[in-house]
Amino acid sequence: MSLLDRTRPLHPTQAPRHIPALWLALLATPLAASANSPVLILPDMAESFGVRTATATWLVTVFAWAVAVGTPLMAALLRRRGLGATLRLGATLIAAGTVVVAVAPWLPLAMAGRAAQAMGGAGLVTAAMSLAGSVRRMGVITAGFGTLGAVGPLLGSTIAGAVSWRLSLAVGAVALLALPAITRRADLSAPRDDTPFDGRGATLLVLLATALVLIPRFPLPAVTASLMAAALLALHIRTRPTGFVPATLLRTRTFVLATLLACTFATSYFTLLFTVPQLLADRTDWTTSTIGTGQLLALLAGSVLSMALAAASARMGRPRVLTILLTTGALAPLTTVLAPWPPMLLLAATLAVLTTSAGQATLAVYATQAAPTHQRPTAIGLFNLGYQLGGAFGPAIATLITLNA
Repeated sequence: MSLLDRTRPLHPTQAPRHIPALWLALLATPLAASANSPVLILPDMAESFGVRTATATWLVTVFAWAVAVGTPLMAALLRRRGLGATLRLGATLIAAGTVVVAVAPWLPLAMAGRAAQAMGGAGLVTAAMSLAGSVRRMGVITAGFGTLGAVGPLLGSTIAGAVSWRLSLAVGAVALLALPAITRRADLSAPRDDTPFDGRGATLLVLLATALVLIPRFPLPAVTASLMAAALLALHIRTRPTGFVPATLLRTRTFVLATLLACTFATSYFTLLFTVPQLLADRTDWTTSTIGTGQLLALLAGSVLSMALAAASARMGRPRVLTILLTTGALAPLTTVLAPWPPMLLLAATLAVLTTSAGQATLAVYATQAAPTHQRPTAIGLFNLGYQLGGAFGPAIATLITLNA
């Protein structure tokens, strides 16, 4: 038995070996395709709503925000009410949000639908990661994220061209196909948890995440709001150290460093995901289809490499894995800035998805295993909050870059 097989489950009440990893990937990864499907069709969406393309990027930002704030909330639901309640709520939100996006005549209503889709997807991702149990199985999920994220832009463009951009925003509903297989195999019973819900802590965390997401768009007021929310949350944690944000997790160095690294890698990846196509359009005479295909191949290559790195991580040891991640993570933006030949921008995309996918797989396990057993669902939620904040920062930063280019 390998070290990977001896990895402890991420949730003490689940038996992850009962569910094939591919079902877990199907449950979680359509969220990535849904998040990235607008990359190449933002102008079409903007024209449909009669707004500027920069304004239409709010559909991307609100999606990332909803995933970010929804993840710790869904993790709390998982810990208190079990897998069954989390899957039911996640599926309901995805279905309702997809219907709203399909018929919304106004941008604000479409944003509400996208938020519902994202929160539902966050619940399914949290459930899948709680059932993973090892770096190898987590690697299947995160490599699937990279693959579906890679396919997302071209898939969204293709569906929009053939049918409608609204249908391209419905790809996240594919995750619902995994529910029958998951519910047949998983333990859906509710755990015994009579601890009062920390509503104040949850509210303060949501306010902090919201303010952080808005920093790239409204720097001064968002930074001010972030500092105020962080101060209030810190005071609350001191008075309630076992609440929604456990003090023990914040004192766990491995958890904190892993979460910060995941946020950094995700910010870089999502910035490049939206920036590289625009830079290629500006620097080459490639068509939108050619750019989408090139980015697809680059991101698929990175996803395959990330799965290989995740599978080999136990044999390599943490120091070597972290060295590789930090190196590829630094090379991705440097290649974008310094590339003398425009097609080399695709190499930057490959390095970015390799770093973020392999990083999420390995760092998620490092972070959750460092937490006390009863706090692992909470650790998953807070770790994914850090990752998803990067997903919110990235598109906003990319918008600023392309507008000032």
